[in-house]
Amino acid sequence: MPTCEAKLIDLMAGHRVIVLNPRDAEIFSIRAHDRIKAKHNDMSVIAEIELSKTLVSTGEAGIPRDLIDHFRIQSGDEIELEPVPPPSSLSHIRRKIAGQRLKREEIYAIVQDVVEGRLSELEMAGFLLAEEFHGMEEQELLALTQAIAETGSKIDFGRPVCDKHSVGGIPGNKVSLLIVPIIAAAGLLIPKTSSRAITSPSGTADTMSVLANVEFEAEELRKMVLRTNGAIIWGGSLSLAPADDIFINVEHPLQIDPEPQMIASILAKKMAVGAEFLVLDIPVGKEAKIESFEQGRRVGNRIIEVGEKLGVKVKCGITYGGQPVGYSVGPCLEAREALEALEGAGPQSLVEKSVSIAGMLLELSGKVVRGAGQSLANQILASGKALEKMREIIEAQGGDLSVKSKDLEPGPYTAGLDAPADGYVTHVSNRAINQIARTAGAPAERGAGILFFRKEGHKVKKGERIFEIYSERESKLTAAHDLALKLQPIRIEGMLLEEIPEY
Repeated sequence: MPTCEAKLIDLMAGHRVIVLNPRDAEIFSIRAHDRIKAKHNDMSVIAEIELSKTLVSTGEAGIPRDLIDHFRIQSGDEIELEPVPPPSSLSHIRRKIAGQRLKREEIYAIVQDVVEGRLSELEMAGFLLAEEFHGMEEQELLALTQAIAETGSKIDFGRPVCDKHSVGGIPGNKVSLLIVPIIAAAGLLIPKTSSRAITSPSGTADTMSVLANVEFEAEELRKMVLRTNGAIIWGGSLSLAPADDIFINVEHPLQIDPEPQMIASILAKKMAVGAEFLVLDIPVGKEAKIESFEQGRRVGNRIIEVGEKLGVKVKCGITYGGQPVGYSVGPCLEAREALEALEGAGPQSLVEKSVSIAGMLLELSGKVVRGAGQSLANQILASGKALEKMREIIEAQGGDLSVKSKDLEPGPYTAGLDAPADGYVTHVSNRAINQIARTAGAPAERGAGILFFRKEGHKVKKGERIFEIYSERESKLTAAHDLALKLQPIRIEGMLLEEIPEY
């Protein structure tokens, strides 16, 4: 069994890899991307081999920083390398790629190998793309959801739990920052675990991270929610449904979110926190993840049916997704706008959507009778109780409970686009807005984003500012501004669209 001297290298690989010098790999008969089991004392880890002439010398095995916690190793320690065959789940993935239906135990094997690091990102991408192109039947979807939920830990709050989720795809959808404190102020438990952004410029966890810490362990979350009734945190730090977060990391560069994986992700995370009542926001519109009412209804009904079989009572709200929610996109700008709404201002579209969904959850949980939910949600928001509860949540998560919307400043570099002519805004491109905001640095750079002054249906005059781009770096602002000029995300047209005949 070959041995090497460990060398800790300043590299974040994003998955389990060990780096060898190509000369050693040739001697050991190991190729790039082969799987090996690395052993040190009583610890072992399965990793993928990468080759480099510069990172490691002969006789060394490079251990990236993100593998150290799994391996408990120091530079100079001797490690043994043992080739391992591909896992059996790889054959199941090949069958799914071929369009075949998988059995329950085959799906469990895939998810288990994902959690234990036996599958490479390329192999996981093959599984996700197979879902994208071939879909899943109901029994496959049930098995996938249960496998994702059961391969992680769970939290028991000892009381009924409410939750809210969105299928995503709409920039600026910061409604959870209003819904969670409304529901918590009504006396219900709502431990909102969120993902980082996949395709948008800011996920709920990215936006909340502007106001407070979002990374907690499961027991910390349990104590926090029992004290404040609510929380808004990143689910990836909890070991709840860990396979889901691994899949999301693979989806991210591919910019995909297959429907079966999306449904399994939503329900598995809710099962992990013991959610009994779930309201699902399904934004529908051109360039949204779901573009038609028919598709929205189909997805909603499918989630309701699967949820019922798993013990989660689900109600879906199809919402307008043809343009960003509110007037801000990007972590800092969205956090500021959410606070403005809690403080009694904020755009009407954001307030209306938030209280509508909160009202549905109040009714679904039995807090109020059908038809009375939105009124109670409005009352809690207007009275300032939601703001007070949000400050409790921010403080519990280590943030400044006295923070106000005016305290939040986006990136210092700005550039705007003005209306080229008089007319009306007839279209706002979600896809282009996402691309521009991400090019500006969002969500990784919290101060990056876009602030709108006019949206669809608004009348504009020539030279009037339509939107501004914010960035934390001048180079990224330039790239985002150039992209905005190319994509023209907001279309302005006059009432007269065409003359016939033309001369």
